[in-house]
Amino acid sequence: MMALPGGRHLDSIPLPGQRLHLMPADSVQRWMEDLKLMTECECMCVLQAKPISPEEDAQSDLILAGGPGPGDPLQLLLKRGWVISTELRRIAQKLAQDRWARVHSMSVRLTCHARSMVSEYSAISRSSSQEMGQIEKLLMEKCLELSAVTERCLQVENEHVLKSMKACVSETLSTLGQHFGQLLELALTREVQALVRKINASDNIYTMESTTGNLFSLTQEGAPLCRIIAKVDGVLCLADILTDDSHSEATRAEAAAVVAQVTSPHLPFTQHLGSFLESMEEIVTALVKLCQEASSGEVFLLASAALANITFFDTMACEMLLQLNAIRVLLEACSDKQRVDTPYTRDQIVTILANMSVLEQCASDIIQENGVQLIMGMLSEKPRSGTPAEVAACERVQQKAAVTLARLSRDPAVAREAVRLSCMSRLIELCRSPSERNSSDAVLVACLAALRRLAGVCPEGLLDSDFQQLVQPRLVDSFLLCSNMEESFV
Repeated sequence: MMALPGGRHLDSIPLPGQRLHLMPADSVQRWMEDLKLMTECECMCVLQAKPISPEEDAQSDLILAGGPGPGDPLQLLLKRGWVISTELRRIAQKLAQDRWARVHSMSVRLTCHARSMVSEYSAISRSSSQEMGQIEKLLMEKCLELSAVTERCLQVENEHVLKSMKACVSETLSTLGQHFGQLLELALTREVQALVRKINASDNIYTMESTTGNLFSLTQEGAPLCRIIAKVDGVLCLADILTDDSHSEATRAEAAAVVAQVTSPHLPFTQHLGSFLESMEEIVTALVKLCQEASSGEVFLLASAALANITFFDTMACEMLLQLNAIRVLLEACSDKQRVDTPYTRDQIVTILANMSVLEQCASDIIQENGVQLIMGMLSEKPRSGTPAEVAACERVQQKAAVTLARLSRDPAVAREAVRLSCMSRLIELCRSPSERNSSDAVLVACLAALRRLAGVCPEGLLDSDFQQLVQPRLVDSFLLCSNMEESFV
């Protein structure tokens, strides 16, 4: 994971089915490579940043074996950026502990890393812009200033003077971090723009597949890169791929994966998606078609995940999905084990249904396609392997199924159908039996809300004890009662 100064983090938001990575997937391999990079930099510090190689044109003094190769600026930026971000964070920690010797040695090492990143990127990238040149100069000036001031701090013994110098070091470190973040974002933006232009300009199917895969790998590096992809109109480029049937299913699925990452509701920004609205109808239509024609569970998962995220992004997407008969497509897919066979996929489907259920006309489509029975089945979602990820996915499916049922039960026809299918009994079981919901409070709250909505339409379906404990009291009182229940009480 790499952090950009200013509080932004390149946190991965993983999707099942990913195939391409810019960073090594194996954590041990990643650690060994980073260790080599750090130790080589320590050697440079000892030699006062003089190149190890005698050749004047040696450009890779600090590049580890097996690291970013020639002509690979994105990997260079990501790896160097991660190392520099780590150094900045560690220096701040040592500064807080007043460990001045460590602060100084790490500041010298940081200067080596920054100089290496600038020189290596300049050697393999296109001509540098004036803005990048200015920020590079400011960055290196601040690195040298940090090294100089921390060296002076080693000579100071007066605690009062040292305290005032500490504030100066902290300010210099903060400014250095800002310059580094600006430089890294400018460089990454340039390289992502080059990828997008390559996709737009290429007629070679293999080139497009490879480049789309690279974009998906970039989204795995987190929110800032997702924002950059959207900022340079990468979504519009992906829309062209999704709507072009001449592309293979794998390429369109990869494009759907990028859309899913860029539109994730977990990202802390949405203003970058203004251009997305221009192509939303085309993208939604193409994604529904990809779900309908998916030849595997992986393809269906990627397409449905993109649709699920888009329904969070704009309610207009839900209206489009209704017009495209998406409910029928999704519910039919649930009976096809080749496309829908994991709780992760059902999580995407029920997310779409939950977001669409705010529309009044959704209820009639759900009844017509026997959707209430499907939702009833999702209330009984159980993990097969027992892994934390699968258990969490099952909890999300149960919670969202209960939310969907509560929303749809505004329509008396849906509520009566739910009662006929014994949904109330299942909801009561989920409320009273912690093991049925994996002791999830979120599932409990959703089930209580759905049960109260159904009880308002068909109160005769409840026992007096259930009504008095689960419906009549305040929601918080029923929640406390059920959350404290032991299995022996059921």
